[in-house]
Amino acid sequence: MLRIAVLGCGRIGKMHAHNIACHPRAELVAVFDVNKSAAQSVAKAYSTVVADSDTAVFSNDNIDAVLIASATETHSDYIEKAVAAGKPALCEKPIDLNLERVKSCAAKIAGSNVPIQLGFNRRFDPGHKAARNAMQSGEIGDLHQIIITSRDPSLPPRSYLEEAGGLLRDMTIHDFDLARFMLDGDPVESVFAIASAMINPALGAELNEVDTAMIIMRSVGGIQVHINNSRTAVYGYDQRVELMGSAGMVLSDNRKPHECRKYSASIVEAAEPYQHFFIERYTESYIAEVDAFIDTVENGAPMIAEFDDGQQALILAEAAYLSLREGRMVYVNEI
Repeated sequence: MLRIAVLGCGRIGKMHAHNIACHPRAELVAVFDVNKSAAQSVAKAYSTVVADSDTAVFSNDNIDAVLIASATETHSDYIEKAVAAGKPALCEKPIDLNLERVKSCAAKIAGSNVPIQLGFNRRFDPGHKAARNAMQSGEIGDLHQIIITSRDPSLPPRSYLEEAGGLLRDMTIHDFDLARFMLDGDPVESVFAIASAMINPALGAELNEVDTAMIIMRSVGGIQVHINNSRTAVYGYDQRVELMGSAGMVLSDNRKPHECRKYSASIVEAAEPYQHFFIERYTESYIAEVDAFIDTVENGAPMIAEFDDGQQALILAEAAYLSLREGRMVYVNEI
């Protein structure tokens, strides 16, 4: 039974606390948040305790591992503290919004055998995994193209946008990682991005932020990648991955609340909108990533999403921002 503490009790932390509390091989032994009332609410819901501080978590010998779901600016510090304390960590993305801070964190933990797993939950989605497995087994022949559609149902609140670090570091970072996962070791060579504030131009201008983007990437092996993002898809949370090869195509499609479709004299194929929130859409993957983390810590299973995956995804985000600023294709080795 792996004894895990959750750092951060916002919407992601609450979800992780639930998954840990329900896991047959884990015990939720403590929670911590700078917002004490948030921590108390989670602790009450799952019959656990509120730690007095983050230091109390890392110094507690009765805590085997930590799940980091706190504010982004704390992630690197908490990773370093976890490694120093010998506690494996599952950390939500991103490691940090500043690439230099990520590099300094990487240098500080280099050589450690303490597992650090990154919360790139889409790698654990059953549909995405099945598509990748089909590609790896040769069912579609040689991989030629990866098309990732990733659209949120609605624009986040202004307060969120002010702290998120920009669309490409906050939202698209998942898609950069998923593209790398599907490329299966073939590194991204170049990145070209276009983006603008099409949903709320006034807010975009005020925050110097974009809400709609398309990114084209090319791998060293010549595979083409297309990512398209929108902060608002009125029909629901739109998440699709298409892999096109020389002998066929595989598609990991959207999820709906149910698969009932209606037909009448005036309409056919009428169905429910897609699931509205990312926690609902990726429920299975969030459970699976905790399960994989426990397997790594207890059984030495290989990590599916490592620290370097977080660093590489942020490098692609920085390359995309440079492309936006200069209006050109950017080679990843420029970053």
